[in-house]
Amino acid sequence: MYKVNNYITAEELCNHLLDTPLTRTTRGAVLHYLGVIENQRGDYSKALSSYERSLEILKIALSPNHPDLATSYNNIAMVYRGMGEYSKALSSYERSLEIRKIALSPNHPDLATSNNNIAMVYCDMGEYSKALSSHERSLEIRKTGLPPNHPDFAQSYITIGNVYYNMGEYSKALSSYERSLEIQKIALPPNHPDLAASYNNIGLVYCNMGEYSPML
Repeated sequence: MYKVNNYITAEELCNHLLDTPLTRTTRGAVLHYLGVIENQRGDYSKALSSYERSLEILKIALSPNHPDLATSYNNIAMVYRGMGEYSKALSSYERSLEIRKIALSPNHPDLATSNNNIAMVYCDMGEYSKALSSHERSLEIRKTGLPPNHPDFAQSYITIGNVYYNMGEYSKALSSYERSLEIQKIALPPNHPDLAASYNNIGLVYCNMGEYSPML
């Protein structure tokens, strides 16, 4: 649980602040942080309410394409996804991406994150072709903004591999997982848990392909 000075929880502090005179932007920020707390403890209905109240305030206080509005839509989408309301999550993630396309540079990492988030919802919905397209857009953005062996590339290849795996395209899944592992071997320390996860992913693909000897 979040604590402040070991006595007052952050949630209590947020609620206390909301009972005091605040500027519009500060009130929006406090509601945002309250939503973060509520979401992390799994209280989705309260988190959604706090995020939506924050968004309504920020819509008045900020310019229409301010990056903070994109963050608000992104967080609302996270709650909807946690609730299993994928269509609503997708709509909010797409609104967040629209704002970020206007507010940010073309290779900004938040654009890659937005495309990745959209892809994850498509995966939840079983729409793997659309998920793959969004994951690949995320990867292309990262290629223009990050060094060649950045760990985020490994994550992109893992998520692409996951989609291929779910589609039953095991050769393509294997290729993506192996590319991820190559990057991780360069970017991460030798005992990093992500390496073990990558070996596990590769092993699962070989298992599904009926090729058991490479797993030994």
